[in-house]
Amino acid sequence: MNQKAELFADSRCELGEGPFWHPLLGRLFWFDILNRTMLSAGDDGHIVDRIVFKDTVSAAAVIDKDTLAVAQSGALLRYDLASDSSTTIVGIEDDVPGNRTNDSRVDRSGGFWIGTMGRKAEPGVGGVYQYRAGKVTKVIENIRIPNSICFSPDGRTAYFTDSGRMIVKCSLDPETGLPITPWEDFFTMDGPGGADGSVVDSEGFVWNARWGGSKVIRISPDGKLDRVIEVPGVTRVSCPAFGGKDYKTLFLTTAREGMTDEEAEREPHAGSVFAIDVDVPGLAEPFLKL
Repeated sequence: MNQKAELFADSRCELGEGPFWHPLLGRLFWFDILNRTMLSAGDDGHIVDRIVFKDTVSAAAVIDKDTLAVAQSGALLRYDLASDSSTTIVGIEDDVPGNRTNDSRVDRSGGFWIGTMGRKAEPGVGGVYQYRAGKVTKVIENIRIPNSICFSPDGRTAYFTDSGRMIVKCSLDPETGLPITPWEDFFTMDGPGGADGSVVDSEGFVWNARWGGSKVIRISPDGKLDRVIEVPGVTRVSCPAFGGKDYKTLFLTTAREGMTDEEAEREPHAGSVFAIDVDVPGLAEPFLKL
């Protein structure tokens, strides 16, 4: 396999995040959080959609071919692609206007873990909620920046990081997707950059995007560094997702948020989506259990 990712879609988002492959449409979706936009592209990298929402949006789950559950600040929305219309499924911190959603992913039981944080990344104001089958459960509280939310293939382990300091893990009830043990240390950061978004492949290895590190790393289920893939020309790598017909393409969102003019000149494709073909496939994201 290649050792360097290449440019896939030249989207130049301010804060690219939340990529996921829609298997019924054969498209990659992702978000520009700060510009309130959801984008999509075919497997050729051609951008198909740029959909603007009323507030910041960060992630989505597939309901069916034409419908997504979109994590917008204050609410989980049911978004219809055909009519370009949204309705609210449930409020998520709708009484905390100073917060927005961030990293989020569907667990193997069909529950959507939705991370929240302060709009200025204030410490201790964020949380993580699971929405599943009409019920909202708070699973993590008092955090700053939720990231690395992902799940083992058997649905028995969850991973998470607060502000990129340390990736932690806990055991889940695979039937409900809810934690049944305390969180414990899984992987300690080393070298430049911190842990941002993560996804798990079919062998149970965790792929983690390194914000500030120009790379994505693969971590074994027992917490050992397995592989490093460089993402040349960008430093702020934000989140990975598997896709393509065989789920052997690893897509990587990036960002340009907080860059100086000099940094932006050095990184003209910052905020775009990169991709690399890998030898171990990922897994399809579960559909949301409404």
